[in-house]
Amino acid sequence: MPENVSQIPAARVPITPTEVPSREWYRYFYNLFAILGSGSLRYGTFYDTTDQTAAAPNTAYAITFNNTDLSAGVYRGTPTSRIYVDRPGAYNFQFSLQLESLSGTSKTVFIWPRVNGVDISNSATKIHMQGVNNSYVAAWNFVLRMNTGDYFELMWATTDVNAQILADPATAFCPAIPSVTMTVSCNIGE
Repeated sequence: MPENVSQIPAARVPITPTEVPSREWYRYFYNLFAILGSGSLRYGTFYDTTDQTAAAPNTAYAITFNNTDLSAGVYRGTPTSRIYVDRPGAYNFQFSLQLESLSGTSKTVFIWPRVNGVDISNSATKIHMQGVNNSYVAAWNFVLRMNTGDYFELMWATTDVNAQILADPATAFCPAIPSVTMTVSCNIGE
């Protein structure tokens, strides 16, 4: 048995910036290193630790973020509802928010994306809520084409001000629950 059985029995192919390797597995790693080495991965993770409420029914509000966990080329702006990108690409905006009904009346919450202050057509979703202290989780994503300097906002509205986006403090057995979390990712090289 050969000493090194894990070695691929193939001629060595150099990986250099000026030469594309001739074997498919080398091409894969060359492209991967090119993407990682050029800083083309763009991402951000944001969350908010406060309750968010609506002052009036049937009114659009931008959801805010008061913390940045990780960020490379995607960042919070002013106001803190705006998530900016520094390069063009197709960005995946994933969010999760905790809704709570504060009264027994039936209510509906609407959630949708907005880019550069303009609502994205055909993008809203509604959640029907009822019951006192009933909690609901809204979690989905939007893949949107963005340009350098564009900003994304997650919007919401409710038919009843007795609906809120709820943050919960840590307990003895569980970490704190942010009212909203947002993860943004984009691979510019794709």
